[in-house]
Amino acid sequence: MVDDAGATPARAGARATLAKRRTDVSSMFDDVAARYDLANDVLSLGQDRAWRRAVLEAVDARPGERVLDLAAGTGTSSEPFALAGATVVPTDLSLGMLRVGKQRRPALSFVAADALQLPYGDGVFDAVTISFGLRNVEDTQAALTEMRRVTRPGGRLVVCEFSAPTWAPFRRVYTEYLMAALPRIASVVSSNPAAYHYLAESIRAWPDQAGLAGRITTAGWRDVAWRNLSGGIVALHRAVR
Repeated sequence: MVDDAGATPARAGARATLAKRRTDVSSMFDDVAARYDLANDVLSLGQDRAWRRAVLEAVDARPGERVLDLAAGTGTSSEPFALAGATVVPTDLSLGMLRVGKQRRPALSFVAADALQLPYGDGVFDAVTISFGLRNVEDTQAALTEMRRVTRPGGRLVVCEFSAPTWAPFRRVYTEYLMAALPRIASVVSSNPAAYHYLAESIRAWPDQAGLAGRITTAGWRDVAWRNLSGGIVALHRAVR
């Protein structure tokens, strides 16, 4: 469970690099926690709400099921699973994000944990989901394998992540927006604009839809498929244990 005791304050202006060391990523998200949800809403032009609804539909959590929500942050993505009657476990590496989440959503049972070493038994979840967090994990392949370990046979995986726009002319415009406009806008709405330079870089360096599907398959998942959202800006990957 998340606990404020002994937590170390985030370094001002913390920014991770594409090496994605766990301590750097955690510190960076600690630093943006207070205004992270607002920044996401502004920078995505409100599209993040539609993306969250798509995740909710893809997971299709039912009353009594156990759902692991990784990179849950402040619990914005977790709350709808609880409202659907499922037992959701919001899990994140950043204590700063979890503290904000606990203040805003005290009914949720937040857990501080690393996606590479999950503190859960084998096959205990009916579904595992991660939204906009997989590209920030230090070892993508190991994380996908660890997610499979904690999912029951027949259980579901849903990954929502930035991807490659399907229309080539728009891809160029999108990339230029990421590298130029996104950090500038973030300087107005975020408590740590420097972090958004890393986030833009990490999106640009991330594999496309087929590339991520290949990684999921290599981790042992089956029936891997994806659905493009917002013209491929985001892709929703699904798989079965």
